[in-house]
Amino acid sequence: MHDDTGVWDQIKGNWKQLKGKVREKWGLLTDDDLEHIAGHKDRLVGKIQERYGEAKWEASQIENELRGLSRSDANRPVDRPEDRR
Repeated sequence: MHDDTGVWDQIKGNWKQLKGKVREKWGLLTDDDLEHIAGHKDRLVGKIQERYGEAKWEASQIENELRGLSRSDANRPVDRPEDRR
């Protein structure tokens, strides 16, 4: 088993930015759910399993999805005024 502490620290740190993407991915999560989750792995996994059913989403799947969402944020090009010329 690998240590995922760094990944979840990053998710917690970027939670405000990731909340919208998490909401798009798992639309059954409410705003209250997202506020309660606040980037905590156990809370997120629990809420997703509660809303969608345990068999559908395993913790490792959720973590992989979040990594993808997190990476897509990091890889998004910065819109710079000088590029618009």
